[in-house]
Amino acid sequence: MTATISPSPTREAEERSSEPPLEPSLRLALAPPGPAPALLDGAWWPRSRDLGAELPSLTAALDPLWGRITRVTVNPTHWPVVPRKVAVAGHVVKVGWFLAEQDPHELLLLSYHSGRWNLLVVPPRTDPASAAWMMAAASDPRGTSTASRLMDEAARLRTGYATDRAVEAVWDSEGGHAGRRPAAGTRIPVVTALSPRRPKAR
Repeated sequence: MTATISPSPTREAEERSSEPPLEPSLRLALAPPGPAPALLDGAWWPRSRDLGAELPSLTAALDPLWGRITRVTVNPTHWPVVPRKVAVAGHVVKVGWFLAEQDPHELLLLSYHSGRWNLLVVPPRTDPASAAWMMAAASDPRGTSTASRLMDEAARLRTGYATDRAVEAVWDSEGGHAGRRPAAGTRIPVVTALSPRRPKAR
């Protein structure tokens, strides 16, 4: 049996440990303000499938933009637990679900006074490049794709990319070209709407 002894923490480390942990940034992309002809109003990339843990930060960001969010609905296909209510800053959001009537990759948000919005839910474990593509596509005000259609298109793009990489690997192993330019880092969008977009009629 081996024992690992940790060194005594410094005063600075102790002070840091007593501070509350920083909240991770919200991964959210919204369509720009203006008319709302698109099927989706943006995309949300949660870090887990725990609605109780994920909804408070989302509604805290959307309340100032869209008016107080009072109700959320999901398709339970990808959510292990759908709570009836979630406590958020200063109020409670009611949560409902529809199996046949709602796209499994979509989150519907309702504001009692303002209207409704639809967000694509990017699966938590999605790779950053695919997530960035989906978030950009879902927040395009000219978009005409449903949430599931965007998920299918992202899967096709991933398959095509993997095939291209396999072909390149074979080509390189057979004496292909020397070096490539390194790929630029993927930028994950955060909240991009600065003022409310016209809500859809309920």
